[in-house]
Amino acid sequence: MIGTLVLAGTPIGDTADAPPRLAEELAGADVIAAEDTRRLRRLTQALGVTPKGRVVSYFEGNESARTPELVEELVGGSRVLLVTDAGMPSVSDPGYRLVAAAVERDVRVTAVPGPSAVLTALALSGLPVDRFCFEGFLPRKAGERLGRLREVAGERRTLVYFEAPHRLDDTLSAMAEVFGAGRRAAVCRELTKTYEEVRRGGLGELAAWAAEG
Repeated sequence: MIGTLVLAGTPIGDTADAPPRLAEELAGADVIAAEDTRRLRRLTQALGVTPKGRVVSYFEGNESARTPELVEELVGGSRVLLVTDAGMPSVSDPGYRLVAAAVERDVRVTAVPGPSAVLTALALSGLPVDRFCFEGFLPRKAGERLGRLREVAGERRTLVYFEAPHRLDDTLSAMAEVFGAGRRAAVCRELTKTYEEVRRGGLGELAAWAAEG
């Protein structure tokens, strides 16, 4: 009998947000593919879980090479659990290649829903939530970043981006240039953690705030 691929959402900050099913799947999976095995170990310890299955690394650097191996495990009847560092696998995280390959082989794919940085930020932002577009990470190079932003300059849906803290001021400045300094925005950081912060305002105002460090 062909196995099952389980995509499991993990806490984005507070481990108390982990759904009960996550602990069950961690304990019972035949194979756990983890973006960072050290972070997985900390998570299982926090949840009081001892995995019975084999743990393998599955991250951007080995995703292409490891996918065929995991698909063979699935075809052979294994229950493979995929977890990333935070949030739902395949959403700006490893996972898409494995899901596509599993579907190609008629393997059942299911999920353990969990915390989502995208939806949490959207809900807290104070911006319209009836229509939105997730754009992930922008390119690091300034010219490429501006080009990507210009592609959606006419988009009126709420746009959601991920960004590293040390690039936030450059990104907000580029957004203010392309979208207009007055366009409403929100910066959400440390979500569900002790120092959670949501900063709201026009893009020009937020760019000035970020430039101050």
